[in-house]
Amino acid sequence: MAAAGSLWRLGVVRWGGGCRRLWAQPAAAAASSSSFSFSSSSSSHSAATPPGVLSPFDRRLKRKQKNWAAVQAQRAQCEYLREEVGGRVADRLLDIPRTFPLALDLGSGRGYIAQHLTKEIVEKLVQVDMAENVFKNAVESEVPTINVVADEEFLPFKEDTFDLVVSSLSLHWVNDLPKAFREIHQVLKPDGVFIGSMFGGDTLYELRCSLQLAELEREGGFSPHVSPFTAVSDLGHLLSRTGFNTLTVDTDEIQVNYPGLFEIMEDLQGMGESNCSWNRKPLLHRDTMLAAAAIYREMYGNSDGTVPATFQIFYMIGWKFHESQAKPAQRGSATVSLGDLAKIDGLLTREKK
Repeated sequence: MAAAGSLWRLGVVRWGGGCRRLWAQPAAAAASSSSFSFSSSSSSHSAATPPGVLSPFDRRLKRKQKNWAAVQAQRAQCEYLREEVGGRVADRLLDIPRTFPLALDLGSGRGYIAQHLTKEIVEKLVQVDMAENVFKNAVESEVPTINVVADEEFLPFKEDTFDLVVSSLSLHWVNDLPKAFREIHQVLKPDGVFIGSMFGGDTLYELRCSLQLAELEREGGFSPHVSPFTAVSDLGHLLSRTGFNTLTVDTDEIQVNYPGLFEIMEDLQGMGESNCSWNRKPLLHRDTMLAAAAIYREMYGNSDGTVPATFQIFYMIGWKFHESQAKPAQRGSATVSLGDLAKIDGLLTREKK
């Protein structure tokens, strides 16, 4: 258990009207002995992508941030959000009554999804991440794993390889999300399924607004300090255009309470979630930071002195086409009119008499 002085890192999370405390799991030993890792040269190719309209993020910097966070002594205290969302992605697998012989975890980190899987769900798992240090302290899993260092936009796998692809809180950092979805669709076998999660557009809106107002007041203008996120409507369109069918996209919000703005930013750094946009401002003045902290507490502060940070999570499920999948009936082939539904109450009433 964490020391008393650092209990704020555990946070209090609220969703759906309830309240639940998330306890950070301790760092576990390395993945199963049958796993190994190798590196793909494609990751270095994408890391060198120059800034531009289609490359808002510095992928080389993001790799450094994730590598730094993965080797910190107190890393487990900052992983409560990844632990929770990874468990929710794994829960969605339980709704599919089948065993997947070979699965891919894209942007796996230390194995936030793998630790929730069993051999009855997945027989073998390939974990992919762009940061090699995340595999040095991987979470133990019952499922045999293979670790691969590669970029989400340049997957080093053949077409029709995997029965299942999962991803948790990783795809919001890719420069070309449509391309990443095409890569996922390509490596899936027919009738394979993709289940993923990523941060949504309302994530950290409190932090974003507080920093903007503080910069306007102190410096006469503002620059982006929170990375751009995808809208839920765009997400559905992108998946459909890629070729996924039987789509399911839903949203959820997780609210974590912190002592203040500086603790939020410290935990984001510990998660490897610091801003890596090309147009980010390299330095924030002390006066601006103090003003932002005061604005944050004044506008969003709780009665107990803490401040909330909201994380909007998008969950998505999409299937790759196969002939065996259910298909909609042909237009005009119905044998019952929807208008007849209005007569059901009358028929039931007559039967009771």
